[in-house]
Amino acid sequence: MKNIKNIELLAPAGNMDKMKTAFTYGADAVYLGSADFSLRVRINSFDIAKIKQATKYAHDRDRKVYVTLNIFPHNRHFKKLPDYVKKIKEIGVDGLIISDAGIIAVVKKMWPKAEIHLSTQANCINSESARFWYKNGVSRVILGREVSLDDIGKIKKEVPKLELEYFVHGAMCMSYSGRCFLSQYFLGKSANLGDCVQPCRWKYYITEEKRLTNPLEIEEDDQGSYILNSKDLCLVEYLKDLRDAGIDSFKIEGRNKSIYYLANVCGIYREAIDCLEQKKCSFKEKANFLKKELEEKLVNRGYTTGFLLGETADQNMESSHFKSDWEFCGHVIGRDKEGLIKIRIHNTLKQGDVVEIVKPSYDVIGMKIKKMWNAENGEKMTEAHGGGSGHVVLLDIKEYLPKGAVLRRKIN
Repeated sequence: MKNIKNIELLAPAGNMDKMKTAFTYGADAVYLGSADFSLRVRINSFDIAKIKQATKYAHDRDRKVYVTLNIFPHNRHFKKLPDYVKKIKEIGVDGLIISDAGIIAVVKKMWPKAEIHLSTQANCINSESARFWYKNGVSRVILGREVSLDDIGKIKKEVPKLELEYFVHGAMCMSYSGRCFLSQYFLGKSANLGDCVQPCRWKYYITEEKRLTNPLEIEEDDQGSYILNSKDLCLVEYLKDLRDAGIDSFKIEGRNKSIYYLANVCGIYREAIDCLEQKKCSFKEKANFLKKELEEKLVNRGYTTGFLLGETADQNMESSHFKSDWEFCGHVIGRDKEGLIKIRIHNTLKQGDVVEIVKPSYDVIGMKIKKMWNAENGEKMTEAHGGGSGHVVLLDIKEYLPKGAVLRRKIN
């Protein structure tokens, strides 16, 4: 059986703060990319200078950085590509995530020793395809989400030296491995060039009169229908099965998500992996608990196992997402001279609130806010707000809390 220590927890990084949060909460590696070649154009602050900074930060902590060049390029994109590849080669990133054979060809010519990971966008879901890519210089395949657990085992058996990566948590796309044209069709913003506006999350009203012989059953009320809205993927209960099938890297989706999302999801999956590795707990019991935490403590669209078990991924036709009874209210930025914890407020925090502080990996402290002070002038406060005000407050907490630890408050 594979040694669980070799299993990598791979997290998204939309900016430096998110990357640091992912590492704080147990990620072994992150994936990121600049807007020119990445499938995340918006809410993405990485350029060459920041990729260099991120790589140094990661390597100083014995962590890894993978850079995404995973767009479906047109001829015009190849004008900038050689210079970009040259710069990231000089930086010394740990791997490149690529979906297009043309980009792979350019990278191999300029950087023969580059570690190439085939993007999930390339739709690799069978042994023959995996063997082809391995023979052509790909060291890792990020399997398409459409692959089943049985397929994973067969691919690993047929191509044992090829590393396999698989998404275990995050948003699902309603199109085949994310190859969607709705965003381009509606607003001229191509999902295949990283600028998806997520029309699959919109509310639709069915107006056509003619139906096919085999009609699609659509549930619709006065509030419309979210016919294209897939539930989120959650495989925390199946990590052992994925490990045994041959997965080398567990991947989390969400470069556009918040630091609160990253702290919770990375922490929970780190906790699950450590349970498998150390064998000091019942994995089934631990996974059941962690799944419940994901359901109750994070906003989500409902959870599905996707195609892993050979079933059809589930849709959430009721709403764009389900709300949580808990709200992200702040994160730790340090201590003052008196030893009080500094909290930067993101939403709202009030005296009397019941809060939970999430420490790495997923160590949760519960408490009630009795007193808090304005960090700027020391005055007592009864409530603080985030948003534009961005208050920093002081709390009297004796326990050690690392920078980046997040707070949530119960709102119902």
